[in-house]
This record gives sequence, structure tokens and C-alpha cells, in this order.
Amino acid sequence: MEDHRPIRSFGRIKARTLKPRQAGLMKTLLPHLARPEEGAIEGLGPTVLEIGFGGGEHLVAQATAHPDTRFIGVEPFMNGVASCLRHIEESGAQNVRLHMGDARDVVSRLPDGCIDLCYILFPDPWPKARHHKRRLIQPDFLGELARVMKPGAELRFATDWANYAAWTLEHVSRDARFAWLAERAEDWRQPWRGHVTTRYEAKRLGDCAPIWLRFVRRELPE
Repeated sequence: MEDHRPIRSFGRIKARTLKPRQAGLMKTLLPHLARPEEGAIEGLGPTVLEIGFGGGEHLVAQATAHPDTRFIGVEPFMNGVASCLRHIEESGAQNVRLHMGDARDVVSRLPDGCIDLCYILFPDPWPKARHHKRRLIQPDFLGELARVMKPGAELRFATDWANYAAWTLEHVSRDARFAWLAERAEDWRQPWRGHVTTRYEAKRLGDCAPIWLRFVRRELPE
């Protein structure tokens, strides 16, 4: 039987063994915060989606700063989810829901026009040309993002790999439903207001300084 599942856009899903506290949170806290594995995701108010939240520093900080907004975080890496649960427990944030797995599964189940803001911060760059097909930013996925984003919603993308920044700018600009918001060089050289530095970002593992791209979801005429 032919396998029609999309190519995985992320690498390993677990590294070191979880610490006892993290393992405990995976058993006790995650079930209360996890999105159902199947079925449409309904009943959303103002909603922010963060794809690939890493250790959860940015996600939980934003959720704490905006308690009246619902945050959905998606991350395939088990150790990252465990770290995020610790941040949630310590902050007391009540407005975060998590999905451990592929972001495309979540986005496909969201209703049209429900997302006010989407963050994709430092995704796996897949820097070798033969692996570019594994990058999250692909035309089909951008089409699904456009479907779930409200007109006027922002897509915020950051990377420290120059080729991935160029790749993203090229692919998103080809989609008429998105417009790049930059007006001058500082707009992509400096993070947007309210950004919270992540642990991965601080490591500077890429081949350039971080590049910050902001796009708006256009409302196209019928």
C-alpha cells in the first residue's frame, strides 16, 4: 500500500531521558493541556498558534503576557514538550494548549479564519539542498496556513539560516494571500516588539544573524 503521509519536517523526537519532574508532568499535566488527536478543533476565541515551540520559553511568556488570548503550541520533540510543561506549571498560565506531533496535523483540523497570529521561530533548517523538501515552509502548507488565518493576521517567521530566510521569503511572496510587511532593512534585522529570546536562538547555531520576517494575511476580493 502506498504511503501518502507527508514527508516529516522535523528530525528526532526525543534525546536525553526525561528528568523525574518532567516525566511526572508528562503524565499528570499534559493530558489536561493536550489537544485531541482527532476531529475538528472548534470553540476558539482570539488564538495564537506557535509551531515548533522548542522549550516553550517564548510560548509561555507570550501566554502569560496575554491571558485573554488562547495559545496553541505544537512541538514534536518530547524533551521540548516536557520543558514547556515545566514553564506552564511555574507560570500558572491557564490559556495554553499543546500538541506533541506534526503541526500539519493540527492546522488541517482548525476551522477557517480562526488564527490571529502564527509564530514559526527557528524551525529545522534542513540546510542541505537534497533535504529542502523536508522544510516546513512549502506551498501546500502555506495554503493551509492562509486558510486558517484571519484577514489581517500576521505570520511571524525567524531563522538564523540565510538560505531558509530566502526560501521562505520566496515561497510566501508567491502566495497572493500574504504580503511581506518590511519597509526597511531594520524590519528584518531586529525582532518584533515583545519578542522573547528562546534557548535555541541564544545558541546561534545557524550561518547568519537571526532574520525576522513578518507577513500579513491579505483579504482578497471574491
